[in-house]
Amino acid sequence: MDAGVMGSGTRSDTAVPARTTSAHTAGWVLRNALAADVEVIAELRAVVMRADLERLGRYDEHRVRQRLRDSFSPEHTSIIMIDGDLAGCVTVRPIEGRQWLEHFYLAPHHQGRGFGSAVLRTVLERTDTRGMTVGLNVVQGSAARRLYERHGFVVEAQNPIDVFMMRPPGAMGSTAAQPVHISALRQGELAAPG
Repeated sequence: MDAGVMGSGTRSDTAVPARTTSAHTAGWVLRNALAADVEVIAELRAVVMRADLERLGRYDEHRVRQRLRDSFSPEHTSIIMIDGDLAGCVTVRPIEGRQWLEHFYLAPHHQGRGFGSAVLRTVLERTDTRGMTVGLNVVQGSAARRLYERHGFVVEAQNPIDVFMMRPPGAMGSTAAQPVHISALRQGELAAPG
């Protein structure tokens, strides 16, 4: 994703005001990520993911940050700015014929106020325009799953740690489909969130 989040595939060097539908979510923009953002985002990931990873027995102080560092891709990442402050990030990159939504974190004090929905709507409008399916994984029991379901994602597969979801272009919110089996290789590649 770029500060045109997905747009035409080109990146803008300026922050792009996002459309909002609520006074509660006014004042946010997406800007291009910079390599220098990696440590702030790694720390945000550790804070946001901690409760879910601890619940699953998977939290590790170093690993939770290092996984972000190892996969951080500034060219596919947008930084969520709320009232001028770095409040989160979202990454969308092409993988296996779809856009893969990952590293979607919002600082806890901004959660529950509609910002996540507003950012996700913007991302999905842009992938819909391009006719792209979007995939993601969320850890089992995460409250974020409800956000994704409200925006048309359905369960594609799951294992004891991860729920893999997908959303075809233009999908509206619906109930989750029955999970299907995915290969052990794919589970092994994607099933280590900590």
